[in-house]
Amino acid sequence: MSHSTHVVCPSCLTTNRVPNDKLAAGGACGKCGKPLFLSKPIELTSANFNKIIGQNELPVMVDFWAPWCGPCKMMAPVFEQAAQQLEPNLLLAKLNTEQEQMIAARFGIRSIPTIAIFKGGRVVAQQAGAMDMRTLTSWANSQLR
Repeated sequence: MSHSTHVVCPSCLTTNRVPNDKLAAGGACGKCGKPLFLSKPIELTSANFNKIIGQNELPVMVDFWAPWCGPCKMMAPVFEQAAQQLEPNLLLAKLNTEQEQMIAARFGIRSIPTIAIFKGGRVVAQQAGAMDMRTLTSWANSQLR
């Protein structure tokens, strides 16, 4: 019997069961038919945060950022490229702390950019400050071990 992983569709928020041996192939949502892996960060809001963070069995790496933040702007293309490299072992998402101040406060985000990795709805690793591609992917992979 093949083991499977629950993956939340970034489009319709339906939880899909994906066989582990099929994760690398991506897959489509059983409800809406859209891709489960976008090769780019998922935009988090108060409407989808708890579902994406809490119900995905894959770890989710979140970039807490704001539009006025210079280092955040510098890191945005790096974070986008990292999604292409790290999926499907790790989902990437972005949360605008200006629009979602309550969520940022809930996790004690005091400086941005801050990158946090969530597993099972809980923060398991957190790093403040902009990172280049090699540093970001190395840090993320070290947290997955």
